[in-house]
Amino acid sequence: MYLNRYANLRMDKKDKIFIGLIALVHLIWYLLACRWTRIYMGDSMEYIYEALNIKRYLFFYSGNAAMPISPEYMTQRQPLYPLFLLGVYLFTINNWVVLALQSLVSVANIYYARKVFMRLGYQKKHDWLLLLFIIAYPAQFINANTIAPDILLQSFTLLYLGNFVAFWQEKELKYAGRMSLALVMGLMVKPVLYPFVWVHVVVIITCTILHKVKMQRPLLIAIFPLCMVLMYSFWNYERTGKFHYTSNQSFNAIYYFYPYLSHKAGPDSANKFLINERIEYNNIPDYADRYDFANQQGLKLLKQNFFPYMAYHLMNSGRIFIEPGKAEMDLFTGRLTYGRLYSKEGSGFFATIKTNGLSGIGGYVQHNPSMPFVILVLLFNCLRLFGLFWFLVNREIPWPIRSFIFVLVGYFALAAGPIANTRYFLPVSLIVIGCSVTGFTGKLKGRNNNPIQA
Repeated sequence: MYLNRYANLRMDKKDKIFIGLIALVHLIWYLLACRWTRIYMGDSMEYIYEALNIKRYLFFYSGNAAMPISPEYMTQRQPLYPLFLLGVYLFTINNWVVLALQSLVSVANIYYARKVFMRLGYQKKHDWLLLLFIIAYPAQFINANTIAPDILLQSFTLLYLGNFVAFWQEKELKYAGRMSLALVMGLMVKPVLYPFVWVHVVVIITCTILHKVKMQRPLLIAIFPLCMVLMYSFWNYERTGKFHYTSNQSFNAIYYFYPYLSHKAGPDSANKFLINERIEYNNIPDYADRYDFANQQGLKLLKQNFFPYMAYHLMNSGRIFIEPGKAEMDLFTGRLTYGRLYSKEGSGFFATIKTNGLSGIGGYVQHNPSMPFVILVLLFNCLRLFGLFWFLVNREIPWPIRSFIFVLVGYFALAAGPIANTRYFLPVSLIVIGCSVTGFTGKLKGRNNNPIQA
């Protein structure tokens, strides 16, 4: 059995060394977080509010319950990460304990990703290269030390991939069932995955046809996440009067145009646009009407700017593969605040070049001492992209597995679009790193034998 051969649960000396080194790196980053204490992002308080509201009132609400209740906050944050926080808050309201647990989850994610790629030809003798690529992607450790749900979402994305690989190789429906469960858990962490339920249906049915399995049970497995989305949306309807999955969807339809307008017309015009849209949105008294207004505005903007916006969206979707995450690093170290990050005056690298031309690079580097480290991360990200390409064209790996990874990674890149920061790429970052290392070792060193069967 592939499971016994390539993902044996018993750990040998190399496994223990690998886990020990990964744990040590996480400990160093945890101590750095204790030093800099920048452990909150812009959305952190909403997750904390919801965890405390569940604890005190059994109320799934991500706003301040002492203020007038807003329907938006009833469905803005999915419940699984607040429940994760609640698991700590039942004993102590201490976010440093939360971060310690998240670091352990991150260690488990890395170890599990390694086991998955062992099914695809990865060998333990290449652990040094895998460690190098992981250490060279600081977003993994920054997010492990931030009150944010992305490490948890990474867990379920990895479980989803791991069970797909097992399903394809072993042709057992139990792995398809585990895929559905992992997907449901993931979409209960963040809403980014809920449109993926339709892709999931296609994936399960396609594999069933290729495996020549009777359709009845696989069809039930395929539609299970879709049924959960409908049930959760109905629960939201009972609470808010609007059948929907998340309140984020409506205003994001408008907000995604903010960086596009900032790029096209400048930050002043973009800020004015966003303020006017929010005023009009907030002046609508009924929540269902507000939700529909935002969706309709988003569709209207898309139709009016379809080709230039899609070009901008796709360009930034591609950029996420090499994005080093300078802003996230500077926020973590305290060199940057969210006020400066979202100020109307662009101060980033590309904004500096746009304003001052190439002559502005020297001054930018002088005022940004993290740039040498950022350039190093960028270099590794570019190398990672080459390895990913070699993995995707490697015919020794079954085409359904390569196609599935391409779709999964591409989905997250497209979903991020113009908001191309490392947090949105984190759910698939270990998958891309695993693909890259496997691609490099397969391309440069070759394989003496092929342990993979189509």
